[in-house]
Parts: sequence; structure tokens; C-alpha cells
Amino acid sequence: MTPVSSHSPHGQSPLRTVQVLGGGNAASSAHVRSLAAGLVARGVKVTVCAPAEAEHTYDFTGVGADHVHVPRSSDPVSVAALRAICAGADLVHAHGLHASFRTVLALGGRRVRTPLVVTWHDRAQADGARAHMLRLLERRVLKAATVVLGATSDLVDRARRTGARDARLAAVALPGPRRPVEPDDPDRLRPKLRAELGATERPLLMAVGSLDRHRGYDVLLDATRAWRRLDPVPLVVIAGEGPLRGELQHRIEEEELPVRLIGRREDVPDLLAAADLALLPSRWESRSLLAQEALHARVPLVATDVGGIPELVGDAAELVPYGDAEALADTVVRLLDDPGHRELLKEKGARQAASWPTEDETLAQVLSVYDELTQPQPLI
Repeated sequence: MTPVSSHSPHGQSPLRTVQVLGGGNAASSAHVRSLAAGLVARGVKVTVCAPAEAEHTYDFTGVGADHVHVPRSSDPVSVAALRAICAGADLVHAHGLHASFRTVLALGGRRVRTPLVVTWHDRAQADGARAHMLRLLERRVLKAATVVLGATSDLVDRARRTGARDARLAAVALPGPRRPVEPDDPDRLRPKLRAELGATERPLLMAVGSLDRHRGYDVLLDATRAWRRLDPVPLVVIAGEGPLRGELQHRIEEEELPVRLIGRREDVPDLLAAADLALLPSRWESRSLLAQEALHARVPLVATDVGGIPELVGDAAELVPYGDAEALADTVVRLLDDPGHRELLKEKGARQAASWPTEDETLAQVLSVYDELTQPQPLI
């Protein structure tokens, strides 16, 4: 990796950065932890502003960063706390829309503008009046940021259309596991998990993600009706929590669908490794964590042809239109009947995963941007 300076613009002390995270999703939180570890190792002083529960889950202090509890709220007290923390920073880096908006508010009253980098990991999902409000927040953030890093090309294009001064494609790696790898032989762990889930003699189809409207689980439940005629009947397992749990559970029981909701799990890589197929029926995704973990685990993936998914997976997954339950059902049936094609997808998935940015490459890009924004510019 090309060495990048970790010193302040005047060369008198280490570069002081603040990473702002609003709690975030798993992908952005893991990304911040990975960045914090790499930055600290290269002499950069890192303070992570995030809710206490994010520190508990991702242990930013464990990699040498300082952590300051800042609630998700954009109320004046939270904004004032963030403003005080950012006051001594050479550069501030915010992740996600809501964290970025709070950061813009916190930096807005300062006479000397602190460079602000925003990484846009995903696009906020909403309908109606809330969708309009989110678009206003996006515009405010993207116009204020010094540099916007988009996790996918369509996010970069959207940022430019919305008014970003400088939008670039981000190198975003899939961080390694935070917990130790299970010592069990995978061939022994797989049947154990399948038995636990109730899929010892039937195909296991795995979906992972919050139980929110944009995840497309209503379409997935529609598709499972077609699978009831198969012998044996595949079992769909959904790992995640969210506001739609009650509604989804009611449908599963009322329609007697072959689906289990197992709540939030910490062993998703192990669950994926035990599955025959991974399913991603979302309305929109950027660099989906599930898609990345599935391809890394050599698990065939069926996903919707939306957002950053085609760019992420290439030809290493089966893509279907969003909202088309019949196409989803037919594609799954075809894959279950064709072990040869499943093996081909496993091989393609491994090659595609090997082409993604590494954590070192991700860090190198971020350090290069930091250097560009904090080093003195030559006089012309």
C-alpha cells in the first residue's frame, strides 16, 4: 500500500479525525471499525462518535479509537455535543445520511470550515412525505460535503445529480469477522445448524436483513406458495428483526407457508454456509452485506436486479426483477433442480468475491482523500 502521511497540515502532530456513525446498519458499522483499526495502526488519532450500543457491538475502542456516545437524535443537545468533539479535528468523516446531516448541523456554525468526507453506504428508504424529507436531507448533506464517497456507481451518480461538489466511487471492503472463526469442522457444523433450523432432509433457503418494507419479504412469502408443491418442500429461514415481524408471522401462520423467522443472529456466516441458496428480494440495495457474504461462502445467490447488486455480483448470481414473485419462485425451483448450475455459481461467486476491494485498498483510498484535504496546497 502506498504510504500516506498521518500528520496534521502543519506536521506537528498526528492527524486528528472524527468518524461519525448514527448507529447505522451492519455494513457501515463494520466499515467504520475496519477504517478505525487501519487508521490507528498508521498513526492517525481516531474518535468515533456513535451510540453506546454501536460501541458495545463493534468495539471501536478495542482497535485503539476513542469512543464518544452521541445519540442518533438531531436535537440541539446532541448536535452541540458533536460540535464540541469536532472542534479539535483536522477532518470529519460521516457515514450514512442521518449521521451526515447531524454532522453538517454541527459544523455549520464554525468560522473555519473543517473538511467533511461523507461515505454514502446506502440510500434511505421511505415513502410519501418522509421520502420528500429524506431527499431534502440528502441535498443539504451532499452540497455541504467536501468529498462524497459512494459505495456504488448509482449512488455516485445520484450524489452528483443532487448537487455534490466532488463525488467518487468508494472502495468498500467486506471486513473480516470480528469474532473468532468457529473451530468446528464446517462439515460437522453444517448438519448441526440445519437440524437446529429444521432442514435436515429438505433444501434450506436463507434470507438475512431487517424486517422492513423495502426488504421485499412480502414478495418472498408470495413466492413460497409455489415451493409448497415441491417434494421435499424447501424451508425459508429469515434472520433479522424489524417492524414487520408481526405482519409477516401472521401471514406465515395464516397461509401455512414454509418459512421461519429466527430473529437477529450473530452467526450469519455459519447460517449461510449451511444453506443451499441465499435469497435477496429487496426493493433496493447498494453493496449488500448478505450478497457479499453469500459469494464469499460459495452459496448460490438469487437477488433482485436493483441498485448496486448487478455491479457487485456480475454474472455470479441469478438476478430477478423486484416484485416479481413468479420469477423468484421459478428461478429457485430451477436452481434446486440443477446442481451443476449451482456449482457453477459457487465458482463464479468465489472469483467475483476475489475481485472486490481489500481492507488495505479501502484504507489506502480513504487516507489518500484525507491527505488531499488536509495537506497545504502549493502556491501557484
